[in-house]
Order: sequence, then C-alpha cells, then structure tokens
Amino acid sequence: MTRAVWRLVTLTLTGVMLVGLVASCGQAKEPAATSTPPTPKPTEAVMAPKPSVVPGEAAEMDRKIEEYSKAIALVPQDAVAYYNRGIAYYEKGDLDQAIADYDQAVARDPQFAKAYYNRGLIYYEKGNLDQAIVDYDQAIALDPQLAKAYGNRGFAYYDKGDLDRAIADYDQAIALDPQNAWAHYYRGIAYYDKGDLEQAITDQDQAIALDPQFGWAYYERGTAYHDKGDLDQAIADYDQAIALNPEVALAYNNRGNAYADKGDLDRAIADYGHAIALDPQLAKAYNNRGNAYYDKGNLDQAIADYDQAIALDPQYVKAYFNRGLAYTQIGEREKAISDLEKALELGLDPDAQAKAEALLDELGH
Repeated sequence: MTRAVWRLVTLTLTGVMLVGLVASCGQAKEPAATSTPPTPKPTEAVMAPKPSVVPGEAAEMDRKIEEYSKAIALVPQDAVAYYNRGIAYYEKGDLDQAIADYDQAVARDPQFAKAYYNRGLIYYEKGNLDQAIVDYDQAIALDPQLAKAYGNRGFAYYDKGDLDRAIADYDQAIALDPQNAWAHYYRGIAYYDKGDLEQAITDQDQAIALDPQFGWAYYERGTAYHDKGDLDQAIADYDQAIALNPEVALAYNNRGNAYADKGDLDRAIADYGHAIALDPQLAKAYNNRGNAYYDKGNLDQAIADYDQAIALDPQYVKAYFNRGLAYTQIGEREKAISDLEKALELGLDPDAQAKAEALLDELGH
C-alpha cells in the first residue's frame, strides 16, 4: 500500500544556523469498490509543498554563499565551510550544488557524520532513496546517537515499502529521543499500514500525550478507530483534527465517511461539501458525496458528483463503477453499459468485477 505522509526533516547544522523543512505529498489510499457505492477512506496527512524562496530570503542566501565561498578560498580544506555553504544552497533550492558541497565536506573530513546526514536528506528529497539510506547508514556508523538519522532512514525505508525496517528505525529514534512526538506518529502510520491497528492507536496516543496540539495524530488515530469500527471515537478524533487544522480537506472527507457509515447522510454530505470547498480538486470527495446522494435516492445529484470526480480524475475506476450503478437505477441502459465497461477496463477488485459483469448480463450486453 502506497502512502505519503508529512515529512519533518531538519538539516543538522554547524556554524550559521539555517533550518529547513522538507515536505512530501501524495495520494490518499482508499478501499476497493464493492457491489454498492463504495465510501473511500483516504488516510494521508497532506502538507503543502515547501514554498519558493522569496526575493529577500534569496538575497540572504546569496550573501551567505558568497561569505562561505570567501572562507573556502582562504582555507580550501575547511570542511565546515563547504558544509554550511551546502545548507545555503539547499535553502536556495539548488540541491545539486548542495550535494556537491557535501561531497567536498566529507572528502575533507570523512568522519563528518552530520555532512553525511544532510546529504542523505537531500538525496531523499530528490527521490534517490537508496543513496539517502547509504548516507544515513554512514552518519549512524559515525554517530550512533544521531536520533534524526534513524528517523529519516525510517522515512526512506517506509517509502521503499519496507515497513519492518522503517519501524525498527523509528524504534531506535524513540529510544534515543523518547519525547519526540513525530517519531511515535510515523511509527503509528507504519503500524497502520501493516494492519496493526492497536499499535497504530497506541503510538498516536503517545504522540498526542507528548503534543496535545498535534492535529495530524488525532487524524491518524481517527482513521485507525474508523477501521476498527469505532465510528464515534473516529468522529471525535476527526473533530479534534479539524479544530486544530481547519483547512485540511481530507479531515472533513474522512469525517464524512464516518457519518455516512453511521447512516447520517446529511452530515456526511455537509462534510464532503466542506472538503470540496477547501480542495475543489479532491475527486474522492465528489465520489463520496455522490455515494451519499445515491444512498438518499437522489440519483441525479449522485451522477453529477460522479461526473465531477471523473472530470478531475479520468482514471477513477470507482467513480465509473458507481455512476454505472446509478445509471442502471434510472434506466439509462447505454450509459450504464459504457461506464461499467470502462470500470472493467480500468480494473476492479474481484467482487466489484463480478457485480459489474452480472449487471452487464442483466442489461443484455
């Protein structure tokens, strides 16, 4: 299961202090379509990409680069000057030049653990997970107490799909820094993806205990409770997540899923509407709202929402399947056949495939 989550990774610094955050975004996961209109439950935490450097910041980075370049000219063997210039290039967005400076730093000081660590962060941001892991390995070998290196290596293993190694690294990060709410949060996500909902909840409990304002931890815990069937607790957690992060469309979407599963379709529709208002490109919210309208018997509005979901994501197999069901209900035979065939072409899970094939037979196709 592919899942992208927040990445809070910080450059380790020497000399002038410049701190950088790296964010990663991706698509939310959802369960397979069933014989009735599905209610996908996306469960990823979404963060906006790192903003571009504004002109004033760019000028400051250029000034620092110039200063470090002068230091390097005076003392060409100064590993720390290359290291700090690498940070400035990173903050300016020039990742290749940052890597080149870290190459120079470790060439001059092969024991420079934090230089390997920082270079690993940048390789991670460039998507080179294997090289990032190599650099984190070296940083940890040189400094076994560098908790951030374990945590960030855990991110890389997670993105490679190696959940067990990711969890092992989060374990070590927590052992070295027990008050780190983020490490518990990420380990909870990995346990969730392994299907261990109890451990996922336990880790999010700990993240919340360490940081009661940690909205994303409430969000993830709500998802785990939802999957356990505890809809009231899921809604309570989504309430808290929304109170702390009111601009997150997926939190409204997921709370709408919980209300829909409780049969409270009006509240579900209201939440999907909030999600769409916050993120008009969120195809899943249109699909989910379409499901709620379908269940209320408002098939025309359901079809309108499925239309929008498909317009936003032309490969959205579940929206074609759901719209095909709705067209079947209102007697639009040719449109139903077209949508069900498209859903089969894109690939349905076995249960939905059987349902689509049975409906096509009933429609005489």
